[in-house]
Amino acid sequence: MNFPFYIARRYLLSKKSTHAINVISLISVIGVAVATMALVVVLSGFNGFSDLFASFFTNFDPQLKIEATKGKAAAADDPILEKIKSLPSVAVATKCVSDQAMATYNGKQLMVTVKGVEDNFDSLTNISNILYGDGDFRLHIANLEYGIVGIGVAESLGTTVEWRDYLRIYAPQRKGQYDMSNPTNAFVADSLISPGVIFQVKNNKYANHIITSIGFARRIFNRQGEITSLELRLKAGEDIEKTKKQIQELAGDAFTVKDRYEQQADTFNIMRIEKLFAYVFLTFILMVACFNIIGSLSMLMIDKKEDIQTLRNLGATDKQINQIFLFEGRMISAFGAFIGIAVGLLLCWLQQVYGIVRLGDQAGNFVVNAYPISVHPWDIVAIFLTVIVIGWLAVWYPVRYMSRKLTK
Repeated sequence: MNFPFYIARRYLLSKKSTHAINVISLISVIGVAVATMALVVVLSGFNGFSDLFASFFTNFDPQLKIEATKGKAAAADDPILEKIKSLPSVAVATKCVSDQAMATYNGKQLMVTVKGVEDNFDSLTNISNILYGDGDFRLHIANLEYGIVGIGVAESLGTTVEWRDYLRIYAPQRKGQYDMSNPTNAFVADSLISPGVIFQVKNNKYANHIITSIGFARRIFNRQGEITSLELRLKAGEDIEKTKKQIQELAGDAFTVKDRYEQQADTFNIMRIEKLFAYVFLTFILMVACFNIIGSLSMLMIDKKEDIQTLRNLGATDKQINQIFLFEGRMISAFGAFIGIAVGLLLCWLQQVYGIVRLGDQAGNFVVNAYPISVHPWDIVAIFLTVIVIGWLAVWYPVRYMSRKLTK
């Protein structure tokens, strides 16, 4: 058996001559455990909100979205896009034209995003699951153009689910010079009618969207023969990351391929930064808790001064004596880490099963009733390593200093 580890274990578990040393050692373990538990619970909470937010995308965002690297649009018949559409892993491909416009209804105005899509858009996404009303998914019939508005448009313009008048859409002319004496010529105007449904995505980004046919969007934005994106749904069982890399190799520098997380990069980057800051702040708290270990080891070394001299007389080297107290500090950190992780995982499980900490008392005010929790294994590994490393660094210098001082 490792001699320094054996002695350190005996010192950790044995009763000290001064009862305060036992108390401080216990406080050290509890301090590390509480800080570790906080890391587990808080980071799992951020994971829960991140996973919850990601679940909102499945009904609207495509699995993969291809956009031109330069400029807003690309040729609809681009050979690269045609190759991508014909890949065996692609189940559904939809051409889209999307841009900003102004919508007016009964004297009310609102800036909206008009997204023109092909008729197979309902096969590309699960939009049928987020439609509300007595109608169904329709984009056009004969020369009539339908517009499926987001819940934000319906509320702001007062259209309700099924409006009876025309919804007017205005988009600025992309070409030519404006005649300031006749401002109306600076805009392309067209009208949409209601299919009897609206859509609601639990993400405010899409609240002011209007889904219509790609033909309407091309006319209003003067994008004939162009698309702003090609959106894909893969066949069941296909590896999204592998297919994404394959498509990016085909696309080269001309197009950018984005998965659902990259399509919402701003939101997820904010969440990652918030999680990182929480981790950093809680790590500082953990460092403060580790000062208790320094105090405990300092008092223990003073208490065991005679034992240190005895060990020297028996042939123990300075390095072995240092290792005894280094192992002592590491074991305190390890015990605190194990206890903190175990208690943190227990609290996470209780929150997942019973929803102890709730978001509100009234049902329907929030998307979920209780704070979401999601435990990621790599977070637990990172937390454990953080505690061990900080615990080791916290005791390294004090042990060497006190050991030299006591052996003079």
